[in-house]
Order: sequence, then structure tokens, then C-alpha cells
Amino acid sequence: MTEKKHTARFTWKTMATIAVLVLILYGIACAPGNYRWNQTMNPGHKAGFWAGLWHGLIIIVTFIVSLFTNTVGIYEPNNVGWPYNLGFILGLCFSVFAPWRATRRKVKVVKSDD
Repeated sequence: MTEKKHTARFTWKTMATIAVLVLILYGIACAPGNYRWNQTMNPGHKAGFWAGLWHGLIIIVTFIVSLFTNTVGIYEPNNVGWPYNLGFILGLCFSVFAPWRATRRKVKVVKSDD
């Protein structure tokens, strides 16, 4: 009898889970309400279109985190105005009303022998 050695290997599922966790942690670091747009630390530096888009995309994660901490919000009040709002709405629509979730149902056509 030959014995096979089992080596620890990362499967694709494990690697995908690790990648998702890293992306979530990275996303929280860029969440609204952090020091990046604090006007006392960075005067004149306000959130623009791309920040609004990102904040809209990560709104589900930031909402959950905002329930447990006061330092993270879901919307950045120090923004440039309509470009931030446009990006935020686009990101919100893409994350909450995700187009890849909409699936078409196939209708089975039953042929009768009449």
C-alpha cells in the first residue's frame, strides 16, 4: 500500500474568501467619515465624483459598520456637491440594485399533441 501525503493547499474558494475579506477591509479604510476629508486636517480637500462612486458601492458594508461605531458614516458631508452626489447615486444603484442579480426566467413551452 502506498500512502498519499496530504499537503495543505489553498483552494479557489479559500483564496476568493481571503480576497473578499481583504477588499472589505480595504473598502472600510476608504469609508465616509474618515480623516481624509476632515477639513481641520486637510483643509480644502473634499470628496469628489470618484469618492462618491466608491461610497455608493460600499454602502452596504459601511451601513453595517456604522451601526457599531460613530466614526464611519454612509455619506461624506465634506463633498464638492453634485459630482459627489451623482457618483454616490450611481454607486448606490449599482450595489443595491445590482444588474447582475436580475435574471431572466426561462418559460418552458409545453407542446401538446392535440
